Amino acid sequence: MGKTLIPPDPPDVQEVALRQALEERYLAYALSTIMNRALPDARDGLKPVHRRILYGMRVLNLNPGAAFKKSAKVVGDVMGNFHPHGDQAIYDALVRLAQDFAQRYPLIDGQGNFGNIDGDNAAAMRYTEARLTEVARLLLDGIDEDAVDFRPSYDGSNDEPSVLPAAFPNLLANGSQGIAVGMATSIPPHNAAELCDAALFLIDNPAARSKTLLKYVQGPDFPTGGIVVDPKSSIAEAYTTGRGTFRVRARWYKEDTGRGTYQIVVTEVPWLVQKSRLVEKIAELVNERKLPLLADVRDESAEDIRLVIEPKSRTVDADLLMESLFKLTELESRIGLNMNVLVKGRIPKVLGLAEVLREWLDHRREVLIRRSKFRLGQIEHRLEVLGGFLVAYLNLDKVIKIIRTQDEPKPVLMKTFKLTDVQADAILNMRLRNLRKLEEMEIKAEDKRLRAERTQIKALLGSAKEQWKTVGAQIKDIRDKFGPKTALGKRRTTFAEAPEHDLAAIEEAMVVREPVTVVVSEKGWIRALRGHVSDLSGVSFKAGDRLQFAFPTETTAKVLLFASNGRFYMIDVSKLPGGRGFGEPIRIYVDLEQDAVVVAAMAFSGGRKFLVASHAGNGFIVAEDECTANTRKGKQVLNLKNDQARALALVDGDLVASIGENRKMVIFPIGDIPEMTRGRGVRLQRYKEKGLADVTTFGAESGLTWVDSAGRSFTLTLKELRDWRGKRADAGRLAPKGFPKSNRFNPATVVNAPADANSDED
Repeated sequence: MGKTLIPPDPPDVQEVALRQALEERYLAYALSTIMNRALPDARDGLKPVHRRILYGMRVLNLNPGAAFKKSAKVVGDVMGNFHPHGDQAIYDALVRLAQDFAQRYPLIDGQGNFGNIDGDNAAAMRYTEARLTEVARLLLDGIDEDAVDFRPSYDGSNDEPSVLPAAFPNLLANGSQGIAVGMATSIPPHNAAELCDAALFLIDNPAARSKTLLKYVQGPDFPTGGIVVDPKSSIAEAYTTGRGTFRVRARWYKEDTGRGTYQIVVTEVPWLVQKSRLVEKIAELVNERKLPLLADVRDESAEDIRLVIEPKSRTVDADLLMESLFKLTELESRIGLNMNVLVKGRIPKVLGLAEVLREWLDHRREVLIRRSKFRLGQIEHRLEVLGGFLVAYLNLDKVIKIIRTQDEPKPVLMKTFKLTDVQADAILNMRLRNLRKLEEMEIKAEDKRLRAERTQIKALLGSAKEQWKTVGAQIKDIRDKFGPKTALGKRRTTFAEAPEHDLAAIEEAMVVREPVTVVVSEKGWIRALRGHVSDLSGVSFKAGDRLQFAFPTETTAKVLLFASNGRFYMIDVSKLPGGRGFGEPIRIYVDLEQDAVVVAAMAFSGGRKFLVASHAGNGFIVAEDECTANTRKGKQVLNLKNDQARALALVDGDLVASIGENRKMVIFPIGDIPEMTRGRGVRLQRYKEKGLADVTTFGAESGLTWVDSAGRSFTLTLKELRDWRGKRADAGRLAPKGFPKSNRFNPATVVNAPADANSDED
């Protein structure tokens, strides 16, 4: 017989709703990321990994001036004792703290290859060495004097600081970047001396607002320099709200190379921009012919940055060339400000400038109080010991006798001389060399000095005013160490207004000027053929589609479109696809409704006048310059109600010819039509049924010309047109014999470009 299998007892299973489990676990993950990885503490400006690196180096006695030690030693100790993550992550953080192009005030003094501004990586940790800088020493100053709280490390075998004493305003001075779950932080570096000035003002004026502090803190101060080109109003708003962006541009100058030629030399690039990648991008744009004003770019950098930019010719405007480079490359960079930090090490919050400095000042006061109390405890202990020493010297022979004769001298000493346990231990541990007459005088002098210091500390602890005065004195010392006259403290980033340039001129400078032919199909597809193409018979279209408009122009021009919704739209010719395919839908470039169609298309030249007309027969004259549209939505010119735009004619003459779908035509003076910027217009022709088909203008001397479907041109003189002459809003009479059945004056719908656009025709 087979054995009967007895199922095991069911395990202790608890049913939990999936939503609840996910919420709890995701929240735990989010909090861990926010608290322990991504956001800096408002007090010392450090994330846990940076704090652990600095403290680990302090434990190794890698103070400024001490001998360097291998980075691998530092990383190993930090990983083993404090930071339970990968060694490469710790080393990457250590390297960044040592890079003077990434940190405004480096916290680590590195020896060896720690990377460069070109983006090259640092050498492996076994090849580099490190020690703390003076700034890092200031951040750690007082950490052994109970200045901050400690907490157990990840395995409980060591203690680590939850925050550093931070005698240096590190959060704003060095900045911080981080992405958490659902939030991020982005704080650019600032000038330490300016921060100290603002902090001192804040001590005297606790209610001061961020805007007031901007007379001390001008703005960011990047380690790589550069020029901030934002207006003061936007800078003030950013520091008030804690959110904003800064436009930072490279610093450059024009270098004369003789015989009227010049070259541009870039000496500073925006923060966090890799120089080698920047040069590659500029070279790529030159090869793609997107920078026609630029001939070449060279990197001649050694210790200092020197990028040489050569213009195409001596006539190229240097400012215009740089504006085009700023627009297309990282020579202009936007650096965000999002002062999202951990308040008291626990609460993520976006703070303004005044609030961030207040957090640091409050922390400095707390550190002062804790260090003072620690020192007071040391003084009390020492005074107690000195009291015991004094008793011993006054009764030296008796003390020696008790020690020599008693098996347990400590309780006898305590009973005989009424000593405390601490005093008895101090006497018993005294060295024989201290038993000299001079020692008594030294004990009394030290006792007097310590009692005076105790009085001062008690006065300090009892007065908030004295505490702030001491904090202010400490900040003044920091300001002197990193003042504007020092090499490290001198401001590197300056401020300026961006020069005003014509946007059209800048865009034109970024496009090679070449002749093209723009082709628009009936179904609204647009493209640009290279050169001025007169024969379009070989141009292919999608099935069921055909040519609607075609006109010669240049890559630097703009296409002006008039749609059946009464709106004008503009598209840069340089953005249009080439002629190899069928093009792209116009709706990719402009917000054109699905039921709207293109009524007219031409190259924009400015200065002309148009006659626009609707299907109902209403119209008016509008200047071309009033039709410019700078947005995708276009510009409404012809107002429509249960109607649609039907025709556009270039005003070229003193007479108007209007023809309806009923094939009736009327001719009247153009002076009868008003000129407007927007509106419904006036009645051009009256209809019982149907509506307007087309309009055109012509001169009395030249006569009315139309083109039939075969491309043949016909012209009638004013005398021959006398039967169609009338008044505006007349019904008209049937069109002349031979007029196209399409009821259009130009069925081919090929609109000629302005004369200057044809000047470069091949």
